[in-house]
Amino acid sequence: MIWRSLLYVPADNERFIARAHERGADAIILDLEDAVLPENKDRARDGLAEAIPRVGRSGATVFVRINSGLATAREDASAASAAGAAGLLVSKADPEKLTALDAHLNSEAGPLPFIALVEDPGTLLDARPIARCNRVIGLMAGGEDIATSLGAEASAETLRLPKLLVHYAARAEGVLSFGLLRSIADYGDVAAVEEAARDAYRHGFDGATCIHPSAVAALHRGFTPSEAEIAWASAVTDAARSANSGAFVVEGKMVDAPVIRRARRILRLAGVGTETAGR
Repeated sequence: MIWRSLLYVPADNERFIARAHERGADAIILDLEDAVLPENKDRARDGLAEAIPRVGRSGATVFVRINSGLATAREDASAASAAGAAGLLVSKADPEKLTALDAHLNSEAGPLPFIALVEDPGTLLDARPIARCNRVIGLMAGGEDIATSLGAEASAETLRLPKLLVHYAARAEGVLSFGLLRSIADYGDVAAVEEAARDAYRHGFDGATCIHPSAVAALHRGFTPSEAEIAWASAVTDAARSANSGAFVVEGKMVDAPVIRRARRILRLAGVGTETAGR
């Protein structure tokens, strides 16, 4: 699956839910956590059975972001699973919480993957065990929460290293990695969002979340290989099929096994010769 854009939608906001399927996002995240006032959380959870098919009717994958407290997270997870969510975003993730949620869901539901949100300095510095937990298919750094826990501004400068550390942990354990190397709260400058997505793409991120529909197209452009990249990757894979050795030259540069793997990833992301999701 390819998820370049994951659009947050408050799970208690009827107006946003009604139009979410029109936004073109690869995935919709129905948010039960920060975007929902405490007094509305039960109503938002109860509404998942209706909201999930509505926001996903144009083909977007539908995730649910659950609350951070374990007791509430269990309730949220059960409701999301019963309503047909494709997966969960687990807030304030740590190995103990993920293990408890896995055991809880094993007792009442089938496979339901997790994207784990790393949101404090402790888990930031020890993210690899999170990526190894059952059901975890991806990691994401919660920029605003990390900045707050550090007593820092949520600027691109302060968030770049924390987000890269989570990214490296994800890649080390072979799971997906989502995010921009800056806060997603500043969505008004679409050109800046696109450049941030292109920057994250160059570092190997798979996609990113957004909080406003105006960012969706910018994320798609940023996380989609350029025509020049596709042409290069095609030349590399074509040459690899006819090469008589493990290393050869394309466009004046040496190509060997890691470069071939990179070229194949570019073609997969571009949907060349493969079937992709959300496109």
